Amino acid sequence: MTPTRLPLALTTATIMLATTLCATATAYAEDDPSVPPGTEATASAPVEVDANDPDLKIPEGATLAEPKVLDIKQVVEDQSGDERREDTNADVKFALQAEVLFGKDSAKLGAESKARIAAIADEIKTQNATKVRVFGFTDNLGSSAHGDSLSRRRANAVHDILDTELNDPNITFEVRGYGEQYPIADNSTESGRKKNRRVEVSFPRTEG
Repeated sequence: MTPTRLPLALTTATIMLATTLCATATAYAEDDPSVPPGTEATASAPVEVDANDPDLKIPEGATLAEPKVLDIKQVVEDQSGDERREDTNADVKFALQAEVLFGKDSAKLGAESKARIAAIADEIKTQNATKVRVFGFTDNLGSSAHGDSLSRRRANAVHDILDTELNDPNITFEVRGYGEQYPIADNSTESGRKKNRRVEVSFPRTEG
């Protein structure tokens, strides 16, 4: 009787081993997993809307406004904050902090600043722009008259380099000094005043 029981015992052990191996098989992420719990799509609206609500209806005789493309602005600023570029659908604008271009209370350009202005001139050429605006700004320290004069002289200095780099009689410039007007940061802090002391160069973007 013993020889006949041995195969049965071996068969039972084999089945148990196979069951154990199947139970400990490694799991892998599915190629097409289901959505996370709680994010399943629902056929019902999250908020019930009353189709007869008078606030949702156009008054009698009224018409919808003409559709228009919204102007999207993209702003890129270097880590130091010394230079900022703004791109919209219509224009390109570069803003250079005065400390990068000039000495304190000065309108004389440094050697490094000319390379920055030359890079802006290259972008003007790329955009085939024929109208360029160069605007100078200061913080609110000192007299308003002094700020107006300093910002104008700084704008003129940047214009002179751009004009030389571009060397194109078809390009017209608008050069202005606005002094402490149109701040872009808080003048009550030095970090804000530093941002306000700037020269902006802007020009139209190439259509298409």
